[in-house]
Amino acid sequence: MSPAAGALVNPAAPAQLPPGASAPPAGAPAPEATVTATLSPAPTAAESPSPAAEAKPTGGVLGSNWLIDKFHKGGPIMWPILIVSIIGLTVVIERIFWWTGRWFRRDPKRIEKVFTAIENGDTTEASRLSRGSRDPVLRMMWNGLNHQHASLQGALQVAAGIEIKRAGRFLVVMDTLVTLAPLLGLLGTITGLIRSFSFLGNEELAVQAVTGGIAEALIATACGLGIAIFALIPFNFFTSRVSNLEFELQTAATNLEVMLGAQTAARELDFATKAPAGKGSSI
Repeated sequence: MSPAAGALVNPAAPAQLPPGASAPPAGAPAPEATVTATLSPAPTAAESPSPAAEAKPTGGVLGSNWLIDKFHKGGPIMWPILIVSIIGLTVVIERIFWWTGRWFRRDPKRIEKVFTAIENGDTTEASRLSRGSRDPVLRMMWNGLNHQHASLQGALQVAAGIEIKRAGRFLVVMDTLVTLAPLLGLLGTITGLIRSFSFLGNEELAVQAVTGGIAEALIATACGLGIAIFALIPFNFFTSRVSNLEFELQTAATNLEVMLGAQTAARELDFATKAPAGKGSSI
């Protein structure tokens, strides 16, 4: 019995009668006081739950707890999906930085100066202007100008191929991710449904197991499709940028070949015109 729950009895105080009992006659001894004790102790301040303890921290849609919970509910197929998503995000970020640098490396004014110098017949000045440039078009033109006496067309093709290969780096990886991510999601769907149907014989765990397997299937499918959609948009964008760069390189190479070919033909015609006529043989 706790001290706070017990009640102190005063002997001098009149005894309290229970309900329905009559008062004793005068001169009769008074009945003993009945003390009712409460066995349950009164709640203390330490035991009473505080509002802060009752409030449980719950994460929102983007909270770490929510993401981790969905990741675990997605089943074991979520691990390869996670690896695919990390690779896709890394490739997209790397390509964004590369094409941003490519945009700042463009130098159309210098390209016009190189074509002007070639048109004027000053290939030395054109080679000097294109030397050391970071623009892919100028690098290709410099390679062609320095190998025009051996094979101009071959030099331009080799240089253009190198630039296109640099621009199309990791596009094969992104293409693979776009195809692989939905397939992994579909595999997660199959494994989740297999897990659901495997518990149908147990009546006690059938409802929880079936719902857990369906949740696993839907989460894996959603993650696979989300990764494919995320990678498809930048993949198409980067592919179009590579096509544009290829067109620019082909246009510049064709213009360079035409201009140098015209100058070569003009020099040959001028040399043939200024050449002395052959003397006839005498008999």
